[in-house]
Amino acid sequence: MRTLIPFAALFLSVIFLQLSSGGVGPLDALSGLALDFTTTQIGLLGSAHFLGFFIGCWWAPRLMGSVGHSRAFAALTSAGTIGLMAHMLVIDPYAWALMRVATGICVAGCYTVIEAWLHTKVTNESRGRTMGAYRGADMGASLVAQLMISVLEPASYVSYNILALFCCAALLPLTLSKARQPEIPTAPRLRPSLAIVCSPLAAFGVVVAALSSSTFRMVGPLYGQQVGLAVDQIAYFLAAFVLGGALAQYPAGWLADKYDRRHVLIALSVAAIVSCIATVLVSDLGQTGVMWAAFFFGFTSFPIFSVSSAHANDFASNDDRVELAAALMFFYAIGAIAAPLVASKLIEFYGPAAMFVLIAAGHAALILFGIARMLARPTREDRTRYVWSPRTSFIIGRLTRQSRNKD
Repeated sequence: MRTLIPFAALFLSVIFLQLSSGGVGPLDALSGLALDFTTTQIGLLGSAHFLGFFIGCWWAPRLMGSVGHSRAFAALTSAGTIGLMAHMLVIDPYAWALMRVATGICVAGCYTVIEAWLHTKVTNESRGRTMGAYRGADMGASLVAQLMISVLEPASYVSYNILALFCCAALLPLTLSKARQPEIPTAPRLRPSLAIVCSPLAAFGVVVAALSSSTFRMVGPLYGQQVGLAVDQIAYFLAAFVLGGALAQYPAGWLADKYDRRHVLIALSVAAIVSCIATVLVSDLGQTGVMWAAFFFGFTSFPIFSVSSAHANDFASNDDRVELAAALMFFYAIGAIAAPLVASKLIEFYGPAAMFVLIAAGHAALILFGIARMLARPTREDRTRYVWSPRTSFIIGRLTRQSRNKD
């Protein structure tokens, strides 16, 4: 416990940040419905968030190099707060899309600052406990953020103000911490081709992971509303997805370390397709069936990013791991930018089930590509250890680099 005390301020900032950012996506979707935005316009908001997320990942290391960690964090949280509070001042979906770009920049940038700070302070002896506490704080706050939707009134200034207050609160622990600010980090080069060189399957896997996660998080409330869920039920629907994904990390990691990771990716995609079918089939069977379907969908689709990342790291040198993490985040961002807009358009034309048809098609493509890659080259025997990889910033590669070294 004493080892984690120096990181308490950073973890508290992560919790406040996640409470703010984790709630804005579903709240925007429900608010858009209340304000008669079209389904496509609501999907655009999710895509705008991930456009901002990608910009934040790229820009934040350079901002830290110019003004330092604390000032960069303050500037980024200010941008996020402005994006949240301006929602009910201008009721227009395209203006909201610009605001979501600002909140996306805030989320990715703040995580970049926090993870860069952690990287400079963590040691090999404390790495496991520190990363475990960091993941626990992040996932726990994410789960609570989904549940908050049940008490936040859509299209209400008060609701967005509450999220803005959490974003402001994230400033306090980090900026008031007595811990000395780290040295300015070196920004990783963004080389998307590195992911393809190491593993084309991993690059495609993170795109499919983005298709699953970003679509469900950003467009899932539309699906829930169209199949008859109340607002509080939609909150539990989203929380069940996050909980399933969190609980899947250990068994997925055990399987990915014991068996060929490509087999695990294919098996997860098969299970994800089954869960997509089940989610559609049980939509008329009441709240319990829908919640279990969301849990199973999160359980099968959430680990695909981490398994893909582990597979790519099997073919990377230790010096390339940070830039590989940046390359994988690039492909994740590309998939996450496109997926909500495409999914919302399909829902508008073909109904709510079209969202899961799109996700299932992505997983079917991953299965076929995985089989093709298995025929192209054998797997490596000297593999890295599976590490749960949060999709937060390019800097995460630095934090997990030591853990990925072979024991």
